[in-house]
Amino acid sequence: MYDCDSTPNTPPKSPSSLERLGTGSQSSPIKGEEASRRVPKLGVLLPTRALLMSDGRPTDLEPVLEMARMAEGAGLDSVWVGDSLTAKPRPEPLTTLAAVAAQTSRVRLGTAVLLAALRHPVSLAQAAGTVDLISGGRLVLGVGVGGAFNDAQRREWWNAGVDPATRASRFEEVVSVARRLMAGETVTHRGQHFDLEDVSVEPVSPRGAVPVLVACHWRANVERQFRRAAEFGDGIMSISDYPDEFVQVKERVRSLSSQLGRDAAKMEAAFYVTVNLNDDEEAAAEEADRFLRGYYGINIWGDRWGPYGPAEKAAERIRRYADAGADTVIVRFASFDQPSQMRIFLEDVVPLVLGERTA
Repeated sequence: MYDCDSTPNTPPKSPSSLERLGTGSQSSPIKGEEASRRVPKLGVLLPTRALLMSDGRPTDLEPVLEMARMAEGAGLDSVWVGDSLTAKPRPEPLTTLAAVAAQTSRVRLGTAVLLAALRHPVSLAQAAGTVDLISGGRLVLGVGVGGAFNDAQRREWWNAGVDPATRASRFEEVVSVARRLMAGETVTHRGQHFDLEDVSVEPVSPRGAVPVLVACHWRANVERQFRRAAEFGDGIMSISDYPDEFVQVKERVRSLSSQLGRDAAKMEAAFYVTVNLNDDEEAAAEEADRFLRGYYGINIWGDRWGPYGPAEKAAERIRRYADAGADTVIVRFASFDQPSQMRIFLEDVVPLVLGERTA
């Protein structure tokens, strides 16, 4: 998942990067801070991509469903799935979440993120409404413009009949129209990409609307992404910002939302972290690098992703993003052994994040 409107560059190293991440001399809370630190809702990314990175073709979805059941049993807030058609193959996300809905009863079910511009707004609205109905109103649509920064990603757009140069404007139309349809409106729309006349779809969300989180990244330096989040979103999701940058993303979108007359205080802020949990930091970093290169074909994010190492470091990074304003933190395991990572996360990381145990 990478959802900037522009081609990302390798993030520059700076002397302050350790302090910005909270991994330098200021990594521990100051005296008296611990009791007042924000506690985020926690979610995990289900291993739909990892399922197809293993040797041999999978014969069922059980590894994905089992992690979802573990998350629900442990009291986590949510489970999430990514999206890609041909560049980073995996099971289709909304179909997968329908299966997860049948195996769970409480956790929120989210996309992190759905490439909305690959879809038609009418079919997207129907599929999302169906999943929300099956799940009893638990769906959250995290959506992003999507990348086109390597040949596989550019071909993915063309494979779906979409010119990658138009993906941002198409994204805005898809999300705008689909939101109205999911809310039960009859829509007439004349746009650059779609023309609709008195269209409605069923089923609609049992809640009246499916919440939409729009991917935003400070490092992309694109004002348009903040404006679309303020206009079309019920919140934001980021993946590659330092905590101080995430603060600025949240503040910028909330400011724009208020200018549009929306209640910015109701907007959810989610951050998506990538970790590898292993007391051997060198081994953790090596496996994470192999996993991410297999996942994306490249690994250009440097210390913006991670940490790769002990549970204590992962917990502190999560809490840094919570302190920066993340209401929800979604955790992806950059590992070929997803079950072991999940067990370590639940046993060692979650209690530290929730303040049930000290490092």
